[in-house]
Amino acid sequence: MINIPTKTSGSLNSDNILSINHTRVQNALTRQDLATVNRGTCQSPDCRRSAGSTQQMPGPGSNNGSGSPAFRHGSTQQASGSNVRIGSGSPGTLHTSGTQQQTIHNAGYNTAQPAMSRTTVANTTSAGTTVRRKPPLRCLIQKGQKQSIGTAGQLKSIKIAMGWNTSNPQCDIDLSAYLLDSSGRVPGDDWFVFYSQTISPDGSVSLDVNGSLEDREIVTVDFTKLKPHIRKIVFVLTINEAFTRRLNFSMVSDAYIRLLDPETDREILSFLLTDYYANVTSMMLGEVYLYNDTWKFNAIGNGVARDLAGLCELYGVNTN
Repeated sequence: MINIPTKTSGSLNSDNILSINHTRVQNALTRQDLATVNRGTCQSPDCRRSAGSTQQMPGPGSNNGSGSPAFRHGSTQQASGSNVRIGSGSPGTLHTSGTQQQTIHNAGYNTAQPAMSRTTVANTTSAGTTVRRKPPLRCLIQKGQKQSIGTAGQLKSIKIAMGWNTSNPQCDIDLSAYLLDSSGRVPGDDWFVFYSQTISPDGSVSLDVNGSLEDREIVTVDFTKLKPHIRKIVFVLTINEAFTRRLNFSMVSDAYIRLLDPETDREILSFLLTDYYANVTSMMLGEVYLYNDTWKFNAIGNGVARDLAGLCELYGVNTN
């Protein structure tokens, strides 16, 4: 069992959790089913793909290489201990649409891309939110696409960066990553990383909540340390205290995930979220998974009406 400490604007302490009152907004959450949306198309000539057949994405328990089942923290630090509990999550259902299988060269990195600029423009709106410009997304893929990123044993590591903007200053978004085995669930209660547990038990997955000039939060995956029974890593954005504050993903924009070569910061591929639902509080942006002897990325772009504790329940983490 693992207990999740409540987030605060400063340090997390299991003996002294601060409670912050926030103004509630009027957009009530619902539990309606998510509508199936049309997919976009790759917008970059750097995306090399072959035509594939359309498939149905299996659920979280699948091991065939598809399916799945978060605001930048500044001074937030890792908790000293984990004996602080968070409230239970609300039930939700993961909605997925059909997917399109794609294949690219297993060499992985396109080294011909120009170096990424390290400058980012940030503006503050009249509503008090900080708007950050998206970095160049050079090889966009569409929702539901799967692409090879490297061969098992040859792919050493990868950097996974995420960013977003919000229209409501209360939207405090967290990134979490769940390490799943072939059953689609965590092998143990501590096999996920989030703001209070930033490194996986095997040291293979680490979270930088302070991000970089371009990205709000970054996860680094070291495949040389990853335990063999881990077959999939799912990356999720969650709005902190969404139910209490009446917040949802219709207040979010410009959410993206991009995969980078950790040595050069050159983009391998990226996915820009286009569908923002008023009945969603957690959004699965994508997952890295092992299919046969190849590591692939799946652009998911679907969400659930669950908080962080609810997601833990979904993936088999015991927080009670």
